[in-house]
Amino acid sequence: MRGLRSQTPGTVQGLTIILAGYLPILAIVSLFPAVGKIIGHFAPTEPLASTLGPAMVTAPGFGIATFALFAGILVDRFDRRSMLLAATFMFGAIGIAPIYLSDLETIYASRLLLGLCEAAIIITVNSLVADYWANSARRRWLAIQGLVGPALASLTILLAGLLAAQSWRSVFWLYMIAFPLLVAIWRFIFEPDCRRRASRDGNVPAASFPVSRIIALAGLNLFSSSIYFVFTVHGSIVWNELGVADTAIIGRFSFLPSLFVVAGAGLFWLLGTLGRTYRLQAAIFLGLHGIGLFLMGCASAPGTMVAGMILQQTGAGMTLPTLIGWGLNILPPTHRGRGVAVLTGAFFFGQFGSPFVVSLVKAHVSSMQETFVMFGMVAVFGTAVLILSRRLKTNVYKCRIFSKFMRQARRPKQLSAPSGT
Repeated sequence: MRGLRSQTPGTVQGLTIILAGYLPILAIVSLFPAVGKIIGHFAPTEPLASTLGPAMVTAPGFGIATFALFAGILVDRFDRRSMLLAATFMFGAIGIAPIYLSDLETIYASRLLLGLCEAAIIITVNSLVADYWANSARRRWLAIQGLVGPALASLTILLAGLLAAQSWRSVFWLYMIAFPLLVAIWRFIFEPDCRRRASRDGNVPAASFPVSRIIALAGLNLFSSSIYFVFTVHGSIVWNELGVADTAIIGRFSFLPSLFVVAGAGLFWLLGTLGRTYRLQAAIFLGLHGIGLFLMGCASAPGTMVAGMILQQTGAGMTLPTLIGWGLNILPPTHRGRGVAVLTGAFFFGQFGSPFVVSLVKAHVSSMQETFVMFGMVAVFGTAVLILSRRLKTNVYKCRIFSKFMRQARRPKQLSAPSGT
């Protein structure tokens, strides 16, 4: 029977997991070129077309944030392989549904439901990365995931643009990629040894859930996500404030900085190889985001804007591998599904809420550039908090050791009884 013998994960398992993890990215970027046509198609009959059209892009993200914990419980309750197979199949089936749907509200509902499938896929593939590999190997695959994701996203946008030129419905054919991937998952993915041992040894007490550490890390995910999407959503507005409105020109200026997402993933791998902690890496990517946003906010010419984008994109390439790796590092196998679910939900709530927070801040300043300056300062403050909190924790630990030593030094020594003669 499949899964009963011990198996060693290799390159084919790693590539299959990376491709499966790409599906949620596809769900977001594939719709970018079609939003205008969707609005144009439904506007004559649907008053909400101008709202629901763009909202279809972010609807799966909101679905992920809403359903993540439920999906995490399922991932821990059932075996990883079966969950990934079921979620991938449903992703493909629900993904192509808009081709045959004619009601805008129904299409939007299908995008929300797609978020449940994406949540299960994200949580399962990240749990598998932790189950299959440890330490340096895990970092390597997380870095590769950070390299491959942006490349596949760029290819998807290109293909989606070609399909959208034919019809807005055509872009949803891209979700058919889930079905050949389903075959690869069935063929190459196996249940990890740690999961099989946990199911056999049901009488052995399970490791406790690291509640306080996961809550703290969920807060960092929420904060980082809110910073992460500031430029992604509002970068074009800053270009307009600089007097650059032509999308072709913006695209040319953005090409070089976009390559630094790969540099960020490489920096994550390098720092891990050098033994640097996840806390330090999180401080670095927040610093890169912060300085980049600050430069963009202060820019008066395209050159400064591009320099800020380079720093911000480098930080973006580090963000997800660092947050995922940190979470996987502290979660025991029996709780990885729920733990990753909490962190995933926090990150996507940050994605959903970031535009609203930006709008709130902009209402109190005069421009989007000033808003970028404010968020840049907040991100740098986050860097300082991460570094200083670690030093404070270390100093408190040293003080406790010193106090214990002093108490023992002040304690009178017990005299031994004189020996008889």
